[in-house]
Amino acid sequence: MSQPTHESDPFWTPSEDRVGAANLTAFIHEVGAAVPSVTDYPSLYQWSVDEPAAFWRAMWHYGGIVASEPPEVTLQPAETMLGARWFPEARLNFAENLLRYRDDRAAVVFWNEAGRQSEHSYAELYDEVSRLAQALRRLGVEPGDRVAGFMPNLPQTVMAMLAATSLGAVWSSCSPDFGAKGMLDRFGQIAPKVLFVADGYRFGGKTFGSLERVQKVLLAIPAIEQVVVVPYLDPTPDLAFSDRVVTWADFVGNFEPGEIDFSQQPFAHPAYIMYSSGTTGLPKCMVHGAGGTLIQHLKELILHTDLRRDDHIFYYTTCGWMMWNWLVSSLAVGATVVLYDGSPVKPRGDILFEMAAREQITIFGTSAKYLSLVEKEGLHPGRAHDLSALRAVLSTGSPLAPESYDFVYRDIKNDVCLSSISGGTDLISCFALGNPIAPVYRGELQTRGLGMKVEVFDDAGQSVVGQKGELVCTEPFPSMPVEFWNDPDGSRYHAAYFEHFPGIWRHGDWAEITERGGMIIYGRSDATLNPGGVRIGTAEIYRQVEQNDEVVESLVIGQQWGDDTRIVLFVRLRDGVELSDDLSGRIRQQIKANASPYHVPKKIVLVADIPRTLSGKITELAVREVIHGRPVKNADALANPEALELFRDLPELAS
Repeated sequence: MSQPTHESDPFWTPSEDRVGAANLTAFIHEVGAAVPSVTDYPSLYQWSVDEPAAFWRAMWHYGGIVASEPPEVTLQPAETMLGARWFPEARLNFAENLLRYRDDRAAVVFWNEAGRQSEHSYAELYDEVSRLAQALRRLGVEPGDRVAGFMPNLPQTVMAMLAATSLGAVWSSCSPDFGAKGMLDRFGQIAPKVLFVADGYRFGGKTFGSLERVQKVLLAIPAIEQVVVVPYLDPTPDLAFSDRVVTWADFVGNFEPGEIDFSQQPFAHPAYIMYSSGTTGLPKCMVHGAGGTLIQHLKELILHTDLRRDDHIFYYTTCGWMMWNWLVSSLAVGATVVLYDGSPVKPRGDILFEMAAREQITIFGTSAKYLSLVEKEGLHPGRAHDLSALRAVLSTGSPLAPESYDFVYRDIKNDVCLSSISGGTDLISCFALGNPIAPVYRGELQTRGLGMKVEVFDDAGQSVVGQKGELVCTEPFPSMPVEFWNDPDGSRYHAAYFEHFPGIWRHGDWAEITERGGMIIYGRSDATLNPGGVRIGTAEIYRQVEQNDEVVESLVIGQQWGDDTRIVLFVRLRDGVELSDDLSGRIRQQIKANASPYHVPKKIVLVADIPRTLSGKITELAVREVIHGRPVKNADALANPEALELFRDLPELAS
């Protein structure tokens, strides 16, 4: 497919055959048989937000949700979004829905930096979860108990989650690159009964032990009755530091596979506890219900991603990011889930595409940052690897720059649905998603999620189209958190989303809805810049800066200066490249020419590293605090907290 000749032309348009074969098309036909006004995607979306109860009931049936007690009532409305109740009479089990298949098809394939490591069929997965569930039940794990994971992205992590939720317990995890304090800030709040860990992990060709940190956590959280260790680095790790520690093999050794007794619970019964990034204070513990998570993921996977039983789906993620939870829900569709643990670029920059070729991955998910890095490394994945099976590329984590659309269609594959998606841990799902039966436009997210009444509000709280503003959701949706942990009166929950526009979910993204119904995300609204009273999204600057080959990555903040704000741009450059006057001038000129004079930074400063959260997102707010001499409340939430010191007391910012 050729590049579009005009900005209003689509980058990609699905063929008639693809449209005809899409799950979304079948769903439109099914709904349209009962609702004649629904004939295409725009009318389906409008119906889904006008009649949310009817839409989510249709999704329940189309997703084939397994329940011991099916629902009579879909939605009990209330005066506020927080009071709404979905499927109040239903009883189901989260794990039962993900383990509905028990055949010999591949369920989970595992890769790491050394290549392919293992494969488990659906039958094998079921049997291993059965043994693990029996062991947890023998230990006394009951509905509502917390089971936590401090694990790499291993098949055993999936098994532990499924075993816990099969019993009605609540699963919570963080990735093994967290420090002991980061673990305590999270698990210390929820007091898990069981903790699953690996003895360590690999990243970038190096190995890192985990058990020393686990020992500290055990001493600090007496509620942990059992630690189950997966030997990953060493087949016989030293576990003598506590009598509460046992290997995975010993934990399940006395149990034979059998039928799983899935605990049937209400729709809103907790399945997951997720955490905010915690860079501005103790992480918020967001409790997500089994039913809401399940139906939302089924909608996004089946309709927006066009996932089918014969697909192989991959998303580059750690177990501390909601995309792991989202990916694992693909088991409910019967697809093959491909897991990868380790660095995506070291020791080989194209290992993920090698994996995609070998596993015949059809849906490839990653971050906007990864696509930018691959392009800057000069890689051409579509030439070097057989990506003929690839049907969709998904990106999230930060706004996908228009130039990355060019790269995907030029150097990965010109016949894919490139879906930039956006949502958050807060809803364990997405507000904006792909649409496999609609065109892809450069720099634009294709659509708002079905059943999600997403709007953009101006400062007066008025809904606007074609203007930048606050991304909001004005009607309840099933995957809203059930509650925040240790928030008995709901005040922290309410303050997080519903105070800015009373009663309306304000998500914290600076966004725009386009005339054709797509969306553009400009960055976090709490990180927007305001020089001279003009509000600017940080992504508008990143899109220009990182087109320069010399720039590896950048970070921009607003510095209080006099009675105004001035824009400061930090850049990390390629090895051996200096921040010359010529390069600074070219950066400024590109920003001025392609954004506006208001976007041009007053200061451009070279730094050796840029701090990021453990899910890989750059942290503008923490840097903003440091340059203003204010404390960063929770630096342990960062993957590289030492990088913050690079921004302290910079002489370049003193004048």
